[in-house]
Amino acid sequence: MSSLSTTTVQPSPSFPPAAPHRKNAAQRTSDSPYQQRTSQRENPTQAVIRQAVDFLLSQLEAGHSETLAAYLGAMARFHSYSFGNILAIARQRPTATRVAGLRAWNEMGRFVKKGEKGIQILAPMIGLRRRKDPEPETETKPQSVLIGFRAVYVFDISQTEGADLPELEHAISGEVGGNRERLIAFLTEQNITLEISEKIAPALGVSYGGRIALLPGQTPAQEFVTLVHETAHELLHKAERRTMTTAVVRETEAEAVAFIVGQAVGLEMGTASSDYIQLYKGNAALLAESLEVVQRTSAIILGALQAPEMETEAPAEVA
Repeated sequence: MSSLSTTTVQPSPSFPPAAPHRKNAAQRTSDSPYQQRTSQRENPTQAVIRQAVDFLLSQLEAGHSETLAAYLGAMARFHSYSFGNILAIARQRPTATRVAGLRAWNEMGRFVKKGEKGIQILAPMIGLRRRKDPEPETETKPQSVLIGFRAVYVFDISQTEGADLPELEHAISGEVGGNRERLIAFLTEQNITLEISEKIAPALGVSYGGRIALLPGQTPAQEFVTLVHETAHELLHKAERRTMTTAVVRETEAEAVAFIVGQAVGLEMGTASSDYIQLYKGNAALLAESLEVVQRTSAIILGALQAPEMETEAPAEVA
């Protein structure tokens, strides 16, 4: 079920062709040469991300891989939220499926149960700035500018009670529906061609950089997930980023995107695609950057899969 927030997703820029990626055929290579990020002062969003990633690392090191699955699941359910807020929701309430502010729930006839604790996220504060004009008689419209962030609280639907919410008619349960055609249309817009070829066996799909090949004979659900996986390679692993990542990182990033998108459209994904632990190897900076690009790429693909006639939900209000 989708969250009560919207965002505009910009398409990924085109990248020059690179060597092909083969699904289920990655080879382990040396560690990625990612550098630690440095800054003089952490802003609130960076602090939220760092805390969430540190918590995830501690959970993975303790053997709790289900925490990572919860993070990826949150990316599927809340793909229109910012990266930092997705991590914040997943950390505080891993089982959350639909969140909104107190006022928004009340307007829908639902009320927060007594004693429930809100999920803290960050909301942008927008102010108006007037430009200085050398000519006093000339009128200039004030510009909207980000002046900071403030903590607000949202609640999951499980923390509320009251009127039943209508199910969205476009919900998909285990079926690809029109998502295959919409994904192919997105690839066409990105100047990426698609072909069916038996020559790529035993790989299910191959990304060549500007061209994707799929193995025939897959079930509709498997073919769609494979196509998402290869699309992720096309968007993520070209040019500079390809040279800065290992084959294992590239394959697991693409699998994570496929897991998020597949789960978001209602496919039963199992647990194999969430086996993402090998990425971090104790490197918090690598994990944070990788999760961020996975979230951004899955949001781009999910944005392309939105049916044109689909009604857009209003942004959640906060108490």
